[in-house]
Amino acid sequence: MKKGERRKQELLQIAYRMFVEKGYDNTSVDEIISEAGIAKGTYYYYFPSKEVTLEAVIDMMIDEEAGRAKAVVGSPMPVPQKVAAVIYSFRPVQGEESIANAVEAEENIVLHEKLNKRIIAEATPILAEVVREGIEQGIFDCGQIEERVRMVLILSAQAFDDGNVTEDSVTAFMDIVEKTFGAQPGTMGFVRGLIAGGAKS
Repeated sequence: MKKGERRKQELLQIAYRMFVEKGYDNTSVDEIISEAGIAKGTYYYYFPSKEVTLEAVIDMMIDEEAGRAKAVVGSPMPVPQKVAAVIYSFRPVQGEESIANAVEAEENIVLHEKLNKRIIAEATPILAEVVREGIEQGIFDCGQIEERVRMVLILSAQAFDDGNVTEDSVTAFMDIVEKTFGAQPGTMGFVRGLIAGGAKS
């Protein structure tokens, strides 16, 4: 990695940590610069604004989410669990809620839509690989795999991004996933207990 790229990644890591610890709105560019020990001009060379920094931090988070999802594909877990795990991989981990909330703010709606599209683009080929594995095992029975996967991911993002998860919404979503991939009713039923349990906690 070249020196300039290494410096940029170091700044991203500092910004990420401060956004997690203090919240995006409560972190100033001056604080990031002070923590990094660099000149203000150096910061703005890499990131013209705080909003650009936020976008770069989210991109970094998505890269890590994609890495977690790819690890799921090669794991020994059953295919239905892989489907749920891949979808769940593209969610903020504990501590990243403040960053996700900043992206979902009304003033960042363009950024939110842009990043949602990137998540779907990254997740589609990964989840499609799992669905193909399910077809080979006789668990799923469907064609147009990538398009079906993309629809499931879009629905997941729209239904659960705001954190409003209910037992009814989870039940409906699992039914749609089963029908979309041509699975027997109840194939994804285990997720209902996992997500509904999380909604109660």
